[in-house]
Amino acid sequence: MSHYDAIVIGSGQAGNPLSQKLADQGWTVALVEREHLGGTCINTGCTPTKTMVASAQVAHYARSAANWGVQVGAVRIDMASVVARKDRIVDQWRSGIERKVEARKNLHLYRGPARFLGPQRIRVGKEELESSRIFINTGARPAIPRLDGLDRIDYLTNASIMQLREVPEHLLVLGGGYIGLEFGQMFHRFGSQVTIVHRGDHVLPHEDADVTLELQKVLEKEGIRFLLQANPSHVEKQHGQIVLQVQTGKSSETLRGSHLLVATGRRPNTDDLGLEVTGVQLTPEGFVKVNGRLETNVPGIWALGDVKGGPAFTHISFNDYQIVYATI
Repeated sequence: MSHYDAIVIGSGQAGNPLSQKLADQGWTVALVEREHLGGTCINTGCTPTKTMVASAQVAHYARSAANWGVQVGAVRIDMASVVARKDRIVDQWRSGIERKVEARKNLHLYRGPARFLGPQRIRVGKEELESSRIFINTGARPAIPRLDGLDRIDYLTNASIMQLREVPEHLLVLGGGYIGLEFGQMFHRFGSQVTIVHRGDHVLPHEDADVTLELQKVLEKEGIRFLLQANPSHVEKQHGQIVLQVQTGKSSETLRGSHLLVATGRRPNTDDLGLEVTGVQLTPEGFVKVNGRLETNVPGIWALGDVKGGPAFTHISFNDYQIVYATI
């Protein structure tokens, strides 16, 4: 049994600065990460997507160069090079975090999934760690909808789509939230035909409808097609194509594409933490319930970032770190 002043589970945009700042105060801190340091933002969110968006924007400018009186030849996308550039930048950011962790001798990194054994004890592999202060920053992952046939095809998520080495001929996107729109525009600018299927009556359902309507007009002007108030009912693969059945009102439509991106929301990474032995309360969706100081109902356990629900943005996770650190 190893005892620590604090245990931080997850190295996202709240867990990383919190663990480092507490270590700078002289605390002994255990940082637990099951995969890569940096969480969603560094590995599958902000950093890689904005890197690829930049490449897509260059392609878009090149195709539109005549608008500025510049003549260029045909634009060709080397997707493998785009992905390689993205991976290099992600690795640079991830390596920077690793160096910061290694520089703090009282900050100990444990690799592997964490599971609670009690309110003040967790297991990581064969190691058991104990602390009176445990901070959960385990983030979220794609929420996969119940769609007939989806489990029998190779669909894409926000993470796997950034590993494609070829530009999709026709990308079907389930979901008109910010993830679906970002990848939809990105790959359309790379050269894909893009169709976005959304259940609601306007995209970005948490934003004002008048704003989202104007955004949709901009994207439609670029060439992206939208199907709103559309409910997918079945998907299958036929002759190498993705065939998606969609109900729109009293009619139905069959969409055919080369790839399918599922961008229908996020679910919290709480189902394998063993929180049932702690008594920590969760929402029906599995998010950790917290108060204004980000404390759970169990003294000594906090939750920060996407795992507590609410808008899943980097600046909110970082602000969670600020709130918890200031309170402590």
